Amino acid sequence: MKSTVEQLNPTRVKVTVEVPFAELEPDFDKAYKQLAGQVNIPGFRRGKAPAKLLEARIGRGAVLEQVINDMIPSRYGNAVEEHDLKVLAQPEIEITKLEDGDVVEFVAEVDVRPEITLPTFADLAVTVDVPETDDAAVDAELDNLRARFGTLKGVERGAEKGDFLSVDLAATVDGEPVEDASTEGLSYELGSGTLVEGLDDAAEGLKAGESKEFGSSLVAGEHAGKDAVITVTVQSVKERELPEADDEFAQMASEFDTLDELRADLAEKVAQQAKAGLAGDIRDKVLEALLEATEVPAPESVVESEAHAQMHQLIEQFGGDASILDQALAAEGTDRETFEAETREGAARAIRTQLLLDAVAEEAGTEVSQEELTQHIMFQAQRYGMDPNQFVQQIQQAGQLGALFSDVRRSKALADIIVQVDVKDSDGNAVDTSEFFGSGDDAEADADADADDATDEKAEKKPAKKAAAKKSTKKKSDDEDADAEKKPAKKAAKKKTEKAEEKSGKDADA
Repeated sequence: MKSTVEQLNPTRVKVTVEVPFAELEPDFDKAYKQLAGQVNIPGFRRGKAPAKLLEARIGRGAVLEQVINDMIPSRYGNAVEEHDLKVLAQPEIEITKLEDGDVVEFVAEVDVRPEITLPTFADLAVTVDVPETDDAAVDAELDNLRARFGTLKGVERGAEKGDFLSVDLAATVDGEPVEDASTEGLSYELGSGTLVEGLDDAAEGLKAGESKEFGSSLVAGEHAGKDAVITVTVQSVKERELPEADDEFAQMASEFDTLDELRADLAEKVAQQAKAGLAGDIRDKVLEALLEATEVPAPESVVESEAHAQMHQLIEQFGGDASILDQALAAEGTDRETFEAETREGAARAIRTQLLLDAVAEEAGTEVSQEELTQHIMFQAQRYGMDPNQFVQQIQQAGQLGALFSDVRRSKALADIIVQVDVKDSDGNAVDTSEFFGSGDDAEADADADADDATDEKAEKKPAKKAAAKKSTKKKSDDEDADAEKKPAKKAAKKKTEKAEEKSGKDADA
């Protein structure tokens, strides 16, 4: 067998493979045996007919087709291994020469990982905003906790932001009532912006029993995306009264006996949240700087496949009805074409991120231990609220264990970069990134998102690990806390094969 590789572009190659018939004798023997078991020839038991008689019965062409289809995957795989190609998707196969008894030739076009020239990481510089952890931040956290235990009290004044209203809504389009856009007795927090656009401005200042009309675009139903005239009628206005911040409140809302103890615990919580937020901001900024400093071409077919998969998954969430998605997009002032372009852009960035971090990991020789992989699996299982054993079983059945391994490897690679980058705060002071990332062994930065998340273009953030406090703010009112691989089509040719499989282990997660 002879094989050559032609670089078509930075992310795609054409592999030409020539196989002499002398090498195909075992393949012919196997094909004769398989075909003989499918054909009844008088005078012979099934599977025992001689090759010549079998060819005379079913034709030489059927035998050749069986042999070629069966031999292509292994020969293609051998060529990929011989030339050390890091393929990213299924190949497109075309038979280009078939001289019976002499030689068969085929070409395979396939996307591969591009050659990436990495920058000097120490030359990268980013600036991050350090979150506030002063008394004001602790006061805000305490107020959030007090709000969970607040009570609602009716008032006779006009509605203000933060008040809780009971409202009736009635909508008309071109003067005709829209039943599915009308409701009565709806509870709503003024200023939350969770209902129809324009409602907050219209309802502010209204007293119980007062009404006001405003214009807005409907977001769902038969008239989604259409302009409507909406009437809001306020039935009641209530304000939230917060409990006094004292020792009694601390005992009611936490495991602490005094307000000072509760504030101390909240201060520790604020510091932990600030540390986690800063670590996430550093990851995002460094990854962005790395992408800007590095040329990483994204394979077109892989990007298209990923974007298509994300759109398909989204439409499935709408019950498989694309028209409902179109209505929802129209209500937000956009359309399918724009949304698909944004989805494709996000997919391209995610793939560039994966390719870049894979290149970093390879150059650094980054390795992943069994313990690190287990920790990542435990984290992901907890994230999805699943039993770890059940989670492992599902990812094994889905063939995603290699993807999780790649997640950890890329995370470690990014952490190793971060500790080399010049990171400063907004005041120009150096930030010690080793406090958050160490040598990279404990970092959990899902820098290749996902996808899975389909549209999130940033690396996933995980809070920095921290020893447990002696006492935690255990709320007694927890129940009240309501606040790439698409199979490509084969090219037209005089003779085709229907089998073309990607070499095992040679994919994007290699």
